[in-house]
Amino acid sequence: MRRLRNVKIVATLGPSSSDYNSIKALFEAGADVFRLNMSHGSHDEHRMRHAIIRQLEAEFGRPIAILADLQGPKLRVGTFAAHAADLEEGDAFRFDLSEEEGTNHRVRLPHPEIFAALEPGSELLVNDGKIRLKVEDCGADYANCVVTVGGTISDRKGVNVPDVVLPLAALSEKDRKDLEFACEMGVDWLALSFVQRAEDVEEAKTLAKGRAAVLSKIEKPAAVRAFDEILAVSDGIMVARGDLGVELPVQAVPPIQKRLIRKCRSMAKPVIVATQMLESMIESPMPTRAEVSDVATAIYEGADAVMLSAESAAGNYPVEAVETMNNVAISVEKDPTYREVIEASRSAARQTVADGIVAAAREIAETTDIAAICAYTQSGKTVALIARERPRTPIIALSPIETTLRRLTLTWGVHAVRSGELERFKQAVVNAARAARDFGFADETQQIVVTAGVPFNVQGTTNILRVAPCDERLIYRTDPE
Repeated sequence: MRRLRNVKIVATLGPSSSDYNSIKALFEAGADVFRLNMSHGSHDEHRMRHAIIRQLEAEFGRPIAILADLQGPKLRVGTFAAHAADLEEGDAFRFDLSEEEGTNHRVRLPHPEIFAALEPGSELLVNDGKIRLKVEDCGADYANCVVTVGGTISDRKGVNVPDVVLPLAALSEKDRKDLEFACEMGVDWLALSFVQRAEDVEEAKTLAKGRAAVLSKIEKPAAVRAFDEILAVSDGIMVARGDLGVELPVQAVPPIQKRLIRKCRSMAKPVIVATQMLESMIESPMPTRAEVSDVATAIYEGADAVMLSAESAAGNYPVEAVETMNNVAISVEKDPTYREVIEASRSAARQTVADGIVAAAREIAETTDIAAICAYTQSGKTVALIARERPRTPIIALSPIETTLRRLTLTWGVHAVRSGELERFKQAVVNAARAARDFGFADETQQIVVTAGVPFNVQGTTNILRVAPCDERLIYRTDPE
């Protein structure tokens, strides 16, 4: 199973994609990573989907990553006596802690932490920003507001508070239980929702104890402002444009997306672009042209992965959505403009021996007739550095550590291959040559670049680069013991 593209596809599983045949069809159509949305479904349902993915992984002989997306704290209003109320621009409306059912003039907001953070002039958004209110005065248990954008507010609609940092933990009690369940089950990535600061990520990493990598979802203005600190402690990033587009002006989201992708690439950390990428395909077998352009834009910008949410989880055309994304990616990456954009945005910051090795590997591969760059890795860091270079040559990651290979399936351009532990460098070269041939990247007449580290099987030791033939007979003749 060799993909004909570098960008990866993340597909969310749900009611439309829960059994063996449907998940297999998604994988064959192009899904590289499967997302389990912990906001929906029981632990038993997620365990069943996890088992199917691992079965497919064994059958296809190809690592598959599983991403568990934690729900995060949900802020919602209470209920109304009439189940809904119509608010018009200019109306006065009050949020408070009273347990009485709501009216046209007030409703319960059972989150005292919101009142603690509000100040006059703050904005409250209800129902994905469709209703907007400005705070005129507030206290520890109330906020008197004026409606700036009216509409119908109904029971338990979500609330966003865009312009303050809320004193909320990123992990609710449900999230903590889901995190432990996901880690024990054996997922590869955890997505942390509603991150506001680096401390939120550090808390999740402490609870994960290295059992899964932690990916921060950027969906609040506070996270955009603190992005450098959040990126420094995160293993990866998701640009979650849904809530980001609610809490910020919609026109601000595209430049933010571009800026975050470039920063992630400079730090050699994978970045997913998510939310409403092919939204119309929930009900239609064909996407809109604007949606195709949106997917293409993320790929041109250098994202490691693009993601399907409801399109693959609950839509009528999950396989078609993956196929569409796959075809768009192939088409974009064939465009000469794509290479121009990608290479123009390449980071020149190099500080370590590994940085120099991977930069040299790309230069050699692109200036000579090299079929693939083959990198031995323990932690995956060297492969991530190679991917940061966005080489024209395929990247083959070889490792004896299954969790490393699975996590790397989220990284741009990486084909992950299981390899035994090394004792000699010749063994590394032979194994790399075999992998390049077996997976169709090279034949015996071609050459590969091999990177590895001495001492072997130790993290952070990449210090060797070798140009080698794919013909094992030539390797044995030319390589010393």
